[in-house]
Amino acid sequence: MSFLHRLLGTRPDPRETWRPLWHRLVGIAREEHWYAQRGAADTLDGRFDMISMLTALVMLRLEDEQDPDAQGVPAAARLTELFVEDMEGQMREAGIGDPTVGKMMGRMMATLGGRAGSLRTALALEDDSGLAEVVQRNMHLSDEENGPPRIAAGLRQLHARLKATSFETLQDGEVAA
Repeated sequence: MSFLHRLLGTRPDPRETWRPLWHRLVGIAREEHWYAQRGAADTLDGRFDMISMLTALVMLRLEDEQDPDAQGVPAAARLTELFVEDMEGQMREAGIGDPTVGKMMGRMMATLGGRAGSLRTALALEDDSGLAEVVQRNMHLSDEENGPPRIAAGLRQLHARLKATSFETLQDGEVAA
C-alpha cells in the first residue's frame, strides 16, 4: 500500500484483517496459567516476554502455511506490524519519548526475530528440552527451576493447537482447542 493511499484512506488497512488474531494472541498471553502455574514472571518484563514468545510462535505458524493462496508470510508481517503498533503505543502511553521509542522498538524487533528463530529450531526437536532452554535463556521467570519445562510444555501445546487451526480460522482470531 502506498503512502498516499494510506494518508488519504482510499484502501483498507491490510493489518485490520489480522487484528482479531492479534487480540486473541494478547488474550492468550495474559492467561493466568502462564504466570501462576507455569512460572513466567508476572511483571512488565515477564508479560512482554510472554507476548513476544507467543507472537513469534504464531508468526511461525503463519509462515508455514502450505496453501500458496493464503499468503502466510505477508500475514506474519501484518501480525508483526500489529505487535509494533501495540508496543509503540504502550511505550508512548507510559510517557517514553520519540528518541527512546525508536531504540526500544529496534531491540524489541530483534528480540522477536531471535525468538522466532530459536523457537523454529527447538520445535523441530522431538522433546521439550530445546524449548525449555529457549525459555530459560529468553524469559523472566518467577520459578527458575520448574518454569522452563512448564512453559515449554505450554508452548508445545499451543503450537499443536495452532497447527490444527486453519488459516481462515486464525484470521478470524480463533485457535483450535
